[in-house]
Amino acid sequence: MPHKIGIKPLELPTRPGERPATGPEVPHQQLDQTSPAELQEELWRRMGTLEGVRTGPSGISLPETRALHLHPALARGPKEAFLIGQEFVHLHGAFDGSLHAALPADIAAQAIESGWAEHHPLVRSGKVPETLVMIYGPRDAAELETLWQLVGVSYAFARGEWV
Repeated sequence: MPHKIGIKPLELPTRPGERPATGPEVPHQQLDQTSPAELQEELWRRMGTLEGVRTGPSGISLPETRALHLHPALARGPKEAFLIGQEFVHLHGAFDGSLHAALPADIAAQAIESGWAEHHPLVRSGKVPETLVMIYGPRDAAELETLWQLVGVSYAFARGEWV
């Protein structure tokens, strides 16, 4: 049975305010409107509870970046559901609080349109798929819930269960 996260089609609220400034190149980082440490830690705590997930360092980002790696037996999503190996989402260091995640293309477009995300800079050159987005760090408890929903979509996509 497919793992349902939220309502499909996903209903994302519009993110209030302007988009944060982000770096134009790799490493792709959020430069302002950064997430408070307690919200980052709550998101990380929740992320670590997902079944079949190993937490650890990112295989593709800065050393302080923490990532979720899906157990190989559960990693049934398409190649574009992963950042590298079985890593499907990572949380940038305390200076930032944003995430990189693989989202289904339609959900990535919806997250971008509603102000929650932007494509990774390498999408423009075709070096990474359009499923790779930066999701801006949560500024308050309501935004944390939206990010948690997007992490759930990424998880379901990686498991091959996003329908």
